[in-house]
Amino acid sequence: MSHSSAAYPSAVPVGVDTTRASIARVYDAALNGKDNYDVDRQVLDQVRTVAPQVNDLAWANRDFLIRACRFLARAGIDQFLDLGSGLPTAENTHQVVQRMNPQSKVVYVDNDPSVLVHAQALLASNSRTRIAEADIFRPLEVLGNDTVRRELDFTRPLALFHIGTLHHYLGDDGPALTQTYIDALPSGSFVAIAHFHDPETAEHSELARKMEEKFIHSPMGSGRFRTRDEIQAMFGTLDMVEPGLVRCDDWWSDGPHLTPLSDVRNCIVGGVGRKP
Repeated sequence: MSHSSAAYPSAVPVGVDTTRASIARVYDAALNGKDNYDVDRQVLDQVRTVAPQVNDLAWANRDFLIRACRFLARAGIDQFLDLGSGLPTAENTHQVVQRMNPQSKVVYVDNDPSVLVHAQALLASNSRTRIAEADIFRPLEVLGNDTVRRELDFTRPLALFHIGTLHHYLGDDGPALTQTYIDALPSGSFVAIAHFHDPETAEHSELARKMEEKFIHSPMGSGRFRTRDEIQAMFGTLDMVEPGLVRCDDWWSDGPHLTPLSDVRNCIVGGVGRKP
C-alpha cells in the first residue's frame, strides 16, 4: 500500500509524534485508512516481506469486533468498555451497537495522542459515546478512571473488549492482567479478546514466528504471537460462548468461506467469555 504525502494534512495534531510508529496508526494503515504516516506504513512493509497479506490480520480483527458487537447487543448488553479502541474507522463499536440499541453506552479507552485527537469528533456528535485517557495495560488505572466510572454502571452486566490489543503486551503476566478486569465485572458480563496466534502447526507456526520477529524489530516494537493455551488463559474461568476460542474468521461467521482463507488468517484467534 502506498500513499502520497499530499494525502495527509500539513499540520500534524499537537502531541502526535510522526517519527515513531503508533499501534493505532499501523492498524489504520492496514485497514486502508488515511490517518497514518510513513513510519507506520514501514511496519507493514517489514512484515509484508514474510507475510504479503499481513493486512488480513487487521481485517480479521475488525470483522470479529463487528460480529462480537452484534452478538452482545442481541444478548441485551447495552454498555461497552472498548480497550485500545484505535482510530475511528468504518463500523466502530458505538456505530454497531447503537444501530441495534440507540441507548447503548460506549466508553473507549486509549492513551495514544492520535486516537485522542480524532476521538473529539465522537464526543461532539454522540452523547452516549465517550473516550477515557488511560493505559489499557494498567487495569486499575482504567477501572478507576473518572469517565469510565461515571459513564458505565458496574452493578449491571457490561461487555469489555480487548480486541487486537493484548498481543502488544509483551509480558508473561497477561492472565493476571485480564483477571484484574474480570474481577471488577458484575455477573453476566462478557469479555471479548482477539489475539495474534501461533497455531503450533508445521504449516503456519513458522509464518507466525516470522511475523512476530518482524513486528518486534519494526518501529512499532511489539506483536507477540501466543499459543492457544496462552490466549485461553487470559479468559480465566469465564464460560466460553460457543464456538470458543477459534480463528477470528470462524467465530459466528456471516456465512461459509467461499474462497480459501489466506495463511495469515490462521494466525489470529478470537473468543467471547461470560462471567457466571
